[in-house]
Amino acid sequence: MFSLKDKVAIVTGGAKGIGKAVAENFHKAGAKIVIWDLDEEGQKVADSLKGKFYKVNTADREELEKTTKQVIADFDRIDILINNAGILRDSSFLKMTDDFWDDVINVNLTGVYNCAKVVVPYMKSQKYGRIINASSIAGVYGNFGQTNYSAAKAGVIGFTKSLAREVGKNGITVNAIAPGYIQTEMTASIPKEFQEKIIASIPVRRAGKPEDVANAYLYLASEEAGFVNGSVLHVDGGGMI
Repeated sequence: MFSLKDKVAIVTGGAKGIGKAVAENFHKAGAKIVIWDLDEEGQKVADSLKGKFYKVNTADREELEKTTKQVIADFDRIDILINNAGILRDSSFLKMTDDFWDDVINVNLTGVYNCAKVVVPYMKSQKYGRIINASSIAGVYGNFGQTNYSAAKAGVIGFTKSLAREVGKNGITVNAIAPGYIQTEMTASIPKEFQEKIIASIPVRRAGKPEDVANAYLYLASEEAGFVNGSVLHVDGGGMI
């Protein structure tokens, strides 16, 4: 198992789903867990992992700056940033409202920018950091009813590759994960018959689990991935046929 002993890891959106699985996996690997989320369930997760929870909106830069200073005061460093927080506001394009577009871009793309913006200076000063951003196969291939989500996740890929080129010399690697169909609270609302069709289209013939994605995050956060930079790791069972 990859070791993150004594590393300080921020996980945004760590209250549920993939983010929670990442926090739990990193804790097992020895990391000190910091959860940033608007969902107060994050407090229970943090408590169970002997970590800290900060209620914060990743779309609010001023709030993030204050929270980052508090993390430094509490832990003295930030080693890992997992930009996992995200939302869905699905709609076909002609029915999509400006609010649906703005909400998804603000959280799923601008939120990633905001978190990196406040954390990178600290990583640069310590000459070490791992930033891993949540993209999606929707950001690579597109998806019906998700022009907003796909645009945001494609933007995350471009952001990841560009930032990786800028901060690699500072001992910071920047990578992204592109999950496929993962069974979470978010996907549980999809009608069963449609879920079955999705699973039948995946080469490994099963849905992904949050732990599958968490294991990929663990690798990219580890010392063993120190020469992996600007990459997008697909965790999708081979893609949908």
